[in-house]
Amino acid sequence: MLRRTARDPGRAARLARRRVAARPGTASYRSALLTPGAAAFFLAAAPARLGVAMAGLGIVRLVHAETGSFGAAGLVTGAFAVAETLAGPRTARLMDRLGQSRVLVPLLYAHAGAIAALVALALTGAPVTALTAAGAAAGATVPQFGALCAARWSALLRGRAELTAAFALETISNDMAFLLGPALAVPAATQVHPAAGTVLAGVLVVGAGLAFAALRGTAPGPTATSTPDRPATRRRGTLLTRNFATLLAVGLALGVFFGSMQVSVSAFAEVHHAAAAAGLLYGLMSAASLPAGLAYGRLRRHTQAAAQLPRILTFLACASLLPLLADAPWQLGLALLLPGAGVAPCIVVCSTLVESVVDRSVLTEAFTWTNSASAAGIAVSAAAVGRLVDGPGGVRAGFTVPLLALSAAAVLAWSGRHSLTADGAAAERPLPEAGSAGAAP
Repeated sequence: MLRRTARDPGRAARLARRRVAARPGTASYRSALLTPGAAAFFLAAAPARLGVAMAGLGIVRLVHAETGSFGAAGLVTGAFAVAETLAGPRTARLMDRLGQSRVLVPLLYAHAGAIAALVALALTGAPVTALTAAGAAAGATVPQFGALCAARWSALLRGRAELTAAFALETISNDMAFLLGPALAVPAATQVHPAAGTVLAGVLVVGAGLAFAALRGTAPGPTATSTPDRPATRRRGTLLTRNFATLLAVGLALGVFFGSMQVSVSAFAEVHHAAAAAGLLYGLMSAASLPAGLAYGRLRRHTQAAAQLPRILTFLACASLLPLLADAPWQLGLALLLPGAGVAPCIVVCSTLVESVVDRSVLTEAFTWTNSASAAGIAVSAAAVGRLVDGPGGVRAGFTVPLLALSAAAVLAWSGRHSLTADGAAAERPLPEAGSAGAAP
């Protein structure tokens, strides 16, 4: 082997490249976290992500326990998600202008008040309209921690190879949050008190959020509130493309998947007299998603992301048939593993495509809108599926919703894969320097 390598320098270079490819960057993860200030804000945001992951199921369990209706629970949870969808991009834009901490601190105090109002109204038997209004207020004041962290990573690592590793850490952190969050929310609500899951979620969001806001050194500086060369129409116009709309639709479908599964799994567990297991069952999807995402990140992929997306969505749609066949909680748990395994790869591919089809000067805003599309899917599906499972179709009717949504997204991705590939290649052209981190064009 040594003699063959010596006679063929090109072979040595190829072997070196393969060795590098086979070890995809643990050093980059370490380097990203060792960047001054990075580990502090990353760790501070982790409990807040956990609180956000707990919020949906916490509200479902609280409202159902007090009203006896999954329809009411889905309506309040849907209002939470709708408000988050509508307010998130506007709040993020305000933070870009004024600075993260200046907006984040009052937002967190408002969120604490909204959560307190929701719990108090639920425990005193308030009508569903009042609960819905309180849920909407809580959703409108949830900080977009993913976007905030992404902006800080960009400010610290712009132009460096470690930025990719940093975004991978974000994905892993989100997976861990949605693995642990539901598993904590439901036991707290069923074994401690119906309000315990919601209260714990609020405490984590507010407490960790205030710690995150205190770390001002890594936050991007505020941009000018108004300058002649950065009208709002330019920012919005850059995102109004067919390809970005396709990716928003995929994000919407993923949100429908999450929201409908959340309510359907809770209803399934309730019907089978295993309400305390709902969080564990739902968490199994994240348990499968986490190793799948890690494995996907280590693969050497020879196809473009635009070609991978429809295949992954097709896999997810087919895997979503399995929950319809479950007749016992343990069967549902096994059935949720396969669709869970497709979630992280799908999110990674979507993020890659967003980065390739969107101008880098509006990338943070683009990611915020994709998050909002997912939240919109959660909102619509939570409200609709809550009524479906209360109706004659029962739980199986609820499980048909993610199947239909993912099938439609797969068809859309197959039809648009060539356009995404072409635009992705065009968008890879380097842009001129934009100045300070977080600055808008």
